[in-house]
Amino acid sequence: MRKPIYIAAYHQSKFGKLGALSVPEIIAQATQGVCAEIQADPTVIDVGSVGAVCNISLNEQGLLSGLLAEVPGMAAKPIEAVENACATGGQAILSVAYKLLLGLGEVGIAVGFEKMRDNEGKMDGKAVGKALGYFSHPAEREGKVYVFPHIFAEVMKLYMDTHGVSEEQLGQIAVIEYGNAKHNPYAQMQKVQPTLEDVMRIEGINRYVVEGLPLKTYDCSQISDGYAAMILATEEGLKRLGVAKADCVELAGYAQATDPLRKGVRDVLRPAGAFAAMNKAYEMAGLTAADVNVAEVHDCFTVMAAMAAEVLGKAPYGRGAAYWNEGQASVGGECPINTSGGLIAKGHPIGATGVAMVGWCAWQLLGKAPAELQVKNARVAATFNIGGPICASVCTVLKPAS
Repeated sequence: MRKPIYIAAYHQSKFGKLGALSVPEIIAQATQGVCAEIQADPTVIDVGSVGAVCNISLNEQGLLSGLLAEVPGMAAKPIEAVENACATGGQAILSVAYKLLLGLGEVGIAVGFEKMRDNEGKMDGKAVGKALGYFSHPAEREGKVYVFPHIFAEVMKLYMDTHGVSEEQLGQIAVIEYGNAKHNPYAQMQKVQPTLEDVMRIEGINRYVVEGLPLKTYDCSQISDGYAAMILATEEGLKRLGVAKADCVELAGYAQATDPLRKGVRDVLRPAGAFAAMNKAYEMAGLTAADVNVAEVHDCFTVMAAMAAEVLGKAPYGRGAAYWNEGQASVGGECPINTSGGLIAKGHPIGATGVAMVGWCAWQLLGKAPAELQVKNARVAATFNIGGPICASVCTVLKPAS
């Protein structure tokens, strides 16, 4: 029988800018910060996983596992660095869970981070675009300056044309998420509150990203610095940590699946891997989509928020945008999605994103979300973290520990 895995602690930085923090300092702060949440020492941790995506390209630093091992108390332990594009954070969590299931330890740490801006907080758009472009198929990069916005602009047009969805309907998703971020102290865009009119008006910062395609600036997630860390434990590990099960959330279901990298060789609006991973996570948890009443999904662009509602099983195929526009994904709706503000407004420090999704859902189930965002009677949560052009998918299902 599979051992239960619990989330014993979660910690994150505010998303946006990390300033002059170096990569070793980021990893150390993340590790020590999550340990401090439960007054634990890193020596109690048995295994670890750490992930970042653009770290070699933008920060000229590899071998992140060695930097995690530099944190006092973490040396000489099984630690690995993981990379699965924007699903890296979710993959780091699964990596730790698998180690615990294999009996390599009882307590593990998953750390995800990204530093995409310089020490003054400035962002080199061309450098970031080039670094992210490496995570697409070579055949899909030709003629694209900003590869991923271009690819998802094509996905957005296909979704709109196939399902009869308007730019306004997708734009409303951004408005909802910015509204949530207003109450999230960790959100990058906490002080920005666009209306639907702002989102649709083409002026100032808001523009069409690719000529002839519908994607606009407000449809896009942020370029973000940030870190997130999580301590996972078995029941024996919780005893060692001195953490009561009642103060934890169970990682009840989890799965990962991968589709071909090139979107032209698969049904991009019905990614088989995404649906397979989500359904396997539900099966492992012994739950269904109907049980879920809070979720965090990978809205790197607004069209993905719509599609994610379908992957979660909350909306039929082609009705994801309608689910948002009808208020079902809003706080107080049938299943509030991205109450954190999502990648659109909370921010998207790529390696940290998947960890932050699971961490925020854990806070929701424990009643620790900000009052304006707290879902009443939160009982089961789900996350959907993707990497690349809907290529890698990591899905989880959480429930209060029993």
